[in-house]
Amino acid sequence: MSLRRFIAVRVAATVPILFGVSVFTFALVHLTPGDPIDQMVALNPQISAAEEAAIRARYGLDGPVWQQYLTWMGNVLEGDLGTVISVDQPVLPYIMARLPETVALGLFGWAIALLIAIPAGIYAAVNKDTLGDDLSRVFALSGISLPNFWLGLMLILVFALWLDLWPVLAPDRPLLSPAMLWYLVLPGVTIGTASSATLMRVMRSSMAEELNKEYVTAARAKGLPERTVVLKHVLRNSLISVTTIAAFLTASIFAGAVVVEQVFAWPGLGRAFVGAIVGREVDLIMAITLFTGVTIILANLLADIVYALLDPRIRYDT
Repeated sequence: MSLRRFIAVRVAATVPILFGVSVFTFALVHLTPGDPIDQMVALNPQISAAEEAAIRARYGLDGPVWQQYLTWMGNVLEGDLGTVISVDQPVLPYIMARLPETVALGLFGWAIALLIAIPAGIYAAVNKDTLGDDLSRVFALSGISLPNFWLGLMLILVFALWLDLWPVLAPDRPLLSPAMLWYLVLPGVTIGTASSATLMRVMRSSMAEELNKEYVTAARAKGLPERTVVLKHVLRNSLISVTTIAAFLTASIFAGAVVVEQVFAWPGLGRAFVGAIVGREVDLIMAITLFTGVTIILANLLADIVYALLDPRIRYDT
């Protein structure tokens, strides 16, 4: 199977997945009572029943759930993601205004995870069953076990309140500016710690397995320096498993952003998602859910492609 056909098949396979996610999410949102109009009426008791009915009709909330879903799906296929009712703003620009904040935070957290995991995993594999290896496994276990919200609160307590080294509130300044790197540190470390722990374990086990193979013994027998054997021959094969896991961790990074953005008051999609749930903003919940689903699917597709490029023996037979 050619790479082009492989990508086409994988993209086509995402359609039923996204459809299922949309149906499930839409049904889940409507299982709980109340909607944005109810909250609007609660805050403005002077709104009459006729005015409430008109508002519901305006936003398409006056029909049965299945009809609302079909209307929503039809609008999505035409490029209309709906309206954020509380601010009377289209969903797409509302999301696009917050997307760069979440992307910047996610990429920063991912970079921290890779910068910690790959060197630590290499060190632990090369120095297997030593004190350094034991300490790396303790770090991995701790990183996986600590909840993001707890770690974030502890970082704020220690580095922002006690030591007064880092600010925690996102400033009103351009996202792509050197000053913003300072504000990304604490939330980025919070997101990256759990991912780095998982990646480090995979890196260690993958590299330890490669170090025991015959081609490594042959390379050492030829007199190659150990640094060359590890970094030139073993590292590339070890990265195959790490690349796959790193793609899967995209989901946890975006999921973690929901919590971390709340803890650090970061103005991204995660915080908007929590606000949408509280305000029962169905269109916004659906749009962010679909966006996250597409991101995860594309990340997995990219992982498959990189997987094959790293190991040419792998063919696109699936």
